[in-house]
Amino acid sequence: MWMPSQMPALAAQLKAAGYTGQPGSLANLAGPPLNAVVKVGGSTGAFVSADGLVLTNHHVAYGVIQYNSRPERNLLREGFVAHARADELPANPDYRVLVTTGFDRVSERVLAAAKGKTGRAYFDAVDAASKALVAECEREPGMRCSIANMYYGSDFYLIRQLELRDIRLVYAPPEAIGRYGDDIDNFMWPRHSGDFTVLRAYVGKDGKPAAYWADNVPYRAPAHLQIARDGVKAGDFVMLAGYPGTTYRHRMASEFAEQIGWRLPAQVDALGRLIAIIEDEGGKDPAAAVTYASQLAGLKNSRKRFQGELEGLVRSDGIAARKQQEDAMLAWLDRAALPAATRADIDAAQALLAQASATRERDLLIGQVSTQTQLLRLAMVVQRLAIERGKPDQARESGYQQRDEALIEGQLKQLQRRYSPVVEQRLLADIVQRYQQLPAAQHVPEFDAAFGRTPEELQQILTRVYGSTRFGDEAVRLASLKAEAPSLAASDDAMLQLAAKLLPATLRLEDERKRRDGELLRLRPAYMAAQIAWYRSQGRSIYPDANSTLRLSYGKVAGFSPRDGVDYAPVTTVAGIVQKHTGKAPFDAPAPLLAAIARGEFGHTADPVLKTQTVDFLSNLDTTGGNSGSPVLNARGQLVGLNFDSNWEAVSASWKFDPRYKRAVHVDMRYLRWLMEKVYPAPELLQEMNLSP
Repeated sequence: MWMPSQMPALAAQLKAAGYTGQPGSLANLAGPPLNAVVKVGGSTGAFVSADGLVLTNHHVAYGVIQYNSRPERNLLREGFVAHARADELPANPDYRVLVTTGFDRVSERVLAAAKGKTGRAYFDAVDAASKALVAECEREPGMRCSIANMYYGSDFYLIRQLELRDIRLVYAPPEAIGRYGDDIDNFMWPRHSGDFTVLRAYVGKDGKPAAYWADNVPYRAPAHLQIARDGVKAGDFVMLAGYPGTTYRHRMASEFAEQIGWRLPAQVDALGRLIAIIEDEGGKDPAAAVTYASQLAGLKNSRKRFQGELEGLVRSDGIAARKQQEDAMLAWLDRAALPAATRADIDAAQALLAQASATRERDLLIGQVSTQTQLLRLAMVVQRLAIERGKPDQARESGYQQRDEALIEGQLKQLQRRYSPVVEQRLLADIVQRYQQLPAAQHVPEFDAAFGRTPEELQQILTRVYGSTRFGDEAVRLASLKAEAPSLAASDDAMLQLAAKLLPATLRLEDERKRRDGELLRLRPAYMAAQIAWYRSQGRSIYPDANSTLRLSYGKVAGFSPRDGVDYAPVTTVAGIVQKHTGKAPFDAPAPLLAAIARGEFGHTADPVLKTQTVDFLSNLDTTGGNSGSPVLNARGQLVGLNFDSNWEAVSASWKFDPRYKRAVHVDMRYLRWLMEKVYPAPELLQEMNLSP
């Protein structure tokens, strides 16, 4: 997962791998092809027309499709095609497309005020310097800026991104195509999913980012990718650009041990319980099924990823392998002429991590209270925002500054289509009951007072709060967004009262975390410096762990052998759709798709060797969460695939990369073209993307 700035140094390797472009151009974020690659809803996408068409995954835009769905007009089930721009549907108000325009190293400015400080003071110094840089950057209207931490506190970069706020749904296949196989096929191969959706970004008539308005005009993309008319075959060069979320490959051996020994099993269990609740309620109420479709899909994806990660790390003996690697590095460090303080900082960081493990169960559950609820989460956000508003903007907590208020307002507006009081009460009851069972040392007084100490007390409290609150009304929520802190604190609304009771604990636990994070931010660079020096001593390069910044990976189209006697071909075809079809979800292929396959009219989108229509393909590109929707380019820089998944054998790649098994799964652009030509026609879009038959 190379930073673009590292690509010129890899020119020889790129050329040897088959790339025909200029490697130096890949360091230029403001030029093609990288200025066509955008961040979409927390993942990735790419412009595919000059008029702001954005191609991303169906599952990345799933919330947009769900937001526009109703039981009587279920776009998830039916799919959607806008034949004219007036037919395009607005995304949920907090959905964003970010176009990266700058990436500048600012390490000296970020770390200058932190010198000599420790703990919370170190954290605050880095935080204040980062916010000052962001505020300075965002003086330019329409910009969303951020600071990226590379190599765990060793290096910092200022990222400038144009924030496009009016995003509209243009084309989505039915989920029986976009999610064919759903949770059963998730992370599996062979795959037969058309996991893609087309959106369009709009701006005001002045060309500047603006909120949704009917009179807005399509954004004129600085560059866009051309979808290739030819396809791929085994051994072809491919390259992927995207925004991978988080990897942990440079973490300490003790962190590997905790991840495998406790965190992954705990997360699988916790998410499984929440999934069961939503599925149970959705089975009883079709409206709840639609309302929670996006959250359920996210939970299922996360649970299966954690399951695969655990299985892969155990299979590769991840604990022992990482310990052996770390021991070798530390032994080399003791022999090398590096400062003695380096080893002392490493030992101090390891001790701090051990201390943090004492409250890991509590922290997991309290985190779920604020991430897996909708109404309570937003009540807590509103209470916190009112307090933060009393501070100078740069002193506010990240996420509660003036720059964040439009996003918060969007979340308050869309709640109605994401929330059911019955479902939320059950989810919250399950989380808090597990918290109630923790040892007394992990209890938090405010949580005990707010929710009671027994399941019976908890149920009485939840029934009263959800039965009497007015916060479920959009007008009440939006009014609370503007309320002053004393007014909210004195509110007689049961939900706002509950949030107010929890807020002191939230702030206190946050302070504890920041003290620890500040120390780790100060101490971890020693560990990274040792790793970098150790790699260089062996003639090896090293990239920073992924952190949602733009990265590049290059390789080839390749199958693999997951186990003895099994070989996977790198390309699948529509024959597999028919073979898997059962007539029941998740293998209920739509009738128009089956009819088109039966007719066999594949024409120019058919593979010239296989003589049939391709669907998905594999590559050995390096990906993780956040790379969903990443464009896959051929040697000429043309779009041949759209990344959407990894294989089961390599889900653990976020912690440990194994080139023998790591594969990325992509939608073949020939399948997209065929669907848009023959199955769910969109001739206007094909023409706009220069793909007219």
